[in-house]
Amino acid sequence: MFMYPIFITDDPTAKVDIPTLPGQSRWGVDRLEEFLGPLVKKGLSSVILFGVPLNAQKDEKGTPADDSNGPVIQAIKRIRETFPSLYVAADVCLCEYTSHGHCGILNHDHTINTQPSVERIAEVALSYAEAGVHCVAPSDMMDGRILSIKRRLIDSGFGNKVTLMSYSAKFASGLYGPFRDAAGSAPSFGDRKCYQLPPQAKGLARRAIIRDVNEGADIIMVKPALPYLDVIADAAELAADHPIACYQVSGEYAMVVAGANAGVYDLKSMAFETTESMVRAGATIILSYFTPQFLDWLDV
Repeated sequence: MFMYPIFITDDPTAKVDIPTLPGQSRWGVDRLEEFLGPLVKKGLSSVILFGVPLNAQKDEKGTPADDSNGPVIQAIKRIRETFPSLYVAADVCLCEYTSHGHCGILNHDHTINTQPSVERIAEVALSYAEAGVHCVAPSDMMDGRILSIKRRLIDSGFGNKVTLMSYSAKFASGLYGPFRDAAGSAPSFGDRKCYQLPPQAKGLARRAIIRDVNEGADIIMVKPALPYLDVIADAAELAADHPIACYQVSGEYAMVVAGANAGVYDLKSMAFETTESMVRAGATIILSYFTPQFLDWLDV
């Protein structure tokens, strides 16, 4: 199954193209019907939402993340009302909403303060569940957040109503640049290598997958996809009874498009080759910016 990542901004009438992510835009809530309607008619079945708060007052705790008038909660409600058959997931993180651009709450020395970060992430996930989302997808990589979110969902009556998709093996990658341009989520200092996985950390990835399965994740995700096909295969082995998702991230997508534009290969052929390799490795869900094209390509 393809899941289409879309960017929702807090300007309700906006459609702003993203130069580093060709063919993708930031969308305002009032234009979602215009944007998604034709895709739903072609067979789009699933989206994942990323908030882009350009006008919000960001702070150290990421308060705008679960603002009831913010872009994600408003988009969840609008999409559920307008397209009741569409499966709606929401990314859960704080980086787009914190004044410092990191994915959690910081100590005075700028290190991650794990426990309040986990509690805050769980609060945001619950707010999205209450708004009507089908799936919450925490991407922050804070230790223990899956257990905390699952407990919060169960205690609030959403345990069997909202799916929990964990970014279990999320690597510190150079392929996130276009996404950070799109979401305005680049950290204001430092980097995220202290809580994302080093590229060579196969063992850490395997342990994180096992941990998230044990903490109650319903879907296991690997991100990025193409450089980590071996980890996707590991996830399929370690979580054999779980759906396995992978995220063909913004840099992967942009590279395929750039190569095709340069005449290196045919766009459709390379889009198929890269995604088919993910399926071969064991992925059953692919988050991809190519989703609209695949709706046309697979219909032929």
